[in-house]
Amino acid sequence: MIVHLPETTANDVGKRLVKLRDEGGAVTLGRVLTLIIRVGEDDLEEAVEAANDASREHPCRVIVVSPAGRRNATARLDAEIRVGGDAGASEVILLRPTGPIVDHLDTLVTPLLLPDVPIVVWWPNDAPDDPSADPLGAIAHRRVTDSTKEKSGEKMLRRLGAEHQPGDTDLAWARVTLWRGLIAAALDQPPYESVGSVTIEGESGHTSIDLLAAWLRLRLRCPVTVHRHRDADAITRVTLERKSGSIVLDRPDGRVVTISQPGQPDRHVALPIRLLNEALAEELRRLDPDEMFGEVLTKGLPKLDAA
Repeated sequence: MIVHLPETTANDVGKRLVKLRDEGGAVTLGRVLTLIIRVGEDDLEEAVEAANDASREHPCRVIVVSPAGRRNATARLDAEIRVGGDAGASEVILLRPTGPIVDHLDTLVTPLLLPDVPIVVWWPNDAPDDPSADPLGAIAHRRVTDSTKEKSGEKMLRRLGAEHQPGDTDLAWARVTLWRGLIAAALDQPPYESVGSVTIEGESGHTSIDLLAAWLRLRLRCPVTVHRHRDADAITRVTLERKSGSIVLDRPDGRVVTISQPGQPDRHVALPIRLLNEALAEELRRLDPDEMFGEVLTKGLPKLDAA
C-alpha cells in the first residue's frame, strides 16, 4: 500500500505511519536498523527495490530522501509511505523536500529514526567526497557508497581514501568478498609457497578490480598488475604466480569460475556477478567498522599507485 502525503511535515509523516500500522493490525516487527537512502529521482525505484530485497534479511525502516526542485524555491515537503507488499520486510518512507529544507536533511529525517538501532546511510550514486562530513553521514554509524556507479570510480576511491573514517564502506568491496574467499582457500593448500606476482583482468573502470588488487598487494606483499578490457564483465581472471606454477581463477562468462592449480584437477565454482541487492545485503550484515576495508583504502591503494 502507498499513501501520498503532499505538503506535509516529518512529524505528521511519523504520526500517519503509526496510524497505518494501528489500522492494519500489523504486528510490530523487530527492526535491526534505519536505512537512509540519499538518491536522485532517476535512480529512486532501483534503490528502493534493492533495499526492499535486502530488508528480507535485515528488517529495517527505509527513509528515502530525494530532493526535488531548486534550493531557492519555496520550502515544501511531499512524502509517501509504503507498507505491506510495496515495502518488502520493511516500511519505506519517501521524502521529497524542496527549497531551504534541502540544506538540513539531518534535521528532516531525525523525527523518523527508529530509537536504539544503528543508522546506515547509503548513496547509490553522487556520493559526497567526505561521507562522514555530510549532514546525513554525520548521524550514521555506517556510510555506504558505490564507486562502481560513478563516472570516475577510480578517482572516487582515492578521494574516499583521503577522507576515510571508521564506518565508511563501498559496495565495490562487497562485490569482491567471494573472490577473496576463493583466493584465500586456494592459497591455504600445499605447497604453501609465497606468491611472486599477481595479475588481475576485468572490466575497464570497475572499481572492484582496484580494491581486490589493493587487498592482494597489501596481504601478499608482491607486485600486482591490472589489465582492463572494455568488453569484460567485472572481474574475469586472477592469476597468482608461484614457483611450482600458477594458480588461475578464470570467470569469462560472469557466472562460473574455474580454479586451476598444479597437481590438482580443475574445480568449477558458481560465482555470478553480484546484483545490487546482494551487495547491499552483504554490507548490512556488519554494522561495526570494517577495518580491513579501511586498510585496503588507505594503505593498499597507495601501494598500487606507487608501484
